[in-house]
Amino acid sequence: MPPDPPVGSMRSVLGFVHMPRGMAAPDRGALPLSGLTVLLVEDSRFTSDALRLLCQRSGARMRRAETLVRARAHLRTYRPDVVIVDLGLPDGRGEDLISQLAGKDCVVLAMSGDPIRRAAALRAGADEFMDKPLPGLAAFQRLILSHLPGRFALVSTDGGRAVADPLALRDDFRHAAEVLAQPDAGDGRRYLMGFLAGLARSTGDVVLAKAARDMAEQGDAGRLRAVLRARLGQGDVI
Repeated sequence: MPPDPPVGSMRSVLGFVHMPRGMAAPDRGALPLSGLTVLLVEDSRFTSDALRLLCQRSGARMRRAETLVRARAHLRTYRPDVVIVDLGLPDGRGEDLISQLAGKDCVVLAMSGDPIRRAAALRAGADEFMDKPLPGLAAFQRLILSHLPGRFALVSTDGGRAVADPLALRDDFRHAAEVLAQPDAGDGRRYLMGFLAGLARSTGDVVLAKAARDMAEQGDAGRLRAVLRARLGQGDVI
């Protein structure tokens, strides 16, 4: 009978055994991110669905928190290997959570549809910045593996992007319309502009991007309301 593994060489989360950072994958046939858990802190269902597909096709298990409050509650109980934090969230800035995670035993990736926020995210302690639209499968795997020194894995040769469920995109449009319908508030509108900018970049929707930009610069929500109504009224929202 083989000897028991040393205490602390593995940890169990929700009944799954996870390899510590840096431990080699069990064999060359394993998926590149086998055994890793990913916590995604993201309010967009469309982006979350695409990232879930990337994780599944890489062998990683993903959990999602839609807000900073839920992410902090999760982190009080569980220890993910990778935390991906969107920088624009309904209840605050992703940089605040990133700064709290700096120095912890996990890979921290910042994510935003606004590349200008890269510098602030890295200053807060993020290991890397991931731009929207999301990278293809192979690039996603390489990005995470680059921060796990000593972990052997063969990266996928599939460079294609994950295609999220159109119903998830429709949910995001509905969420944006609900936020827009609320009484005008500075923080709420700033959050909405960031949310829509990321969504427009992820989907290549130049009309939505312009409507959101016009509202941010001119304060007129009429065009944006019309665009959201049109997106929600389409049978195929892509």
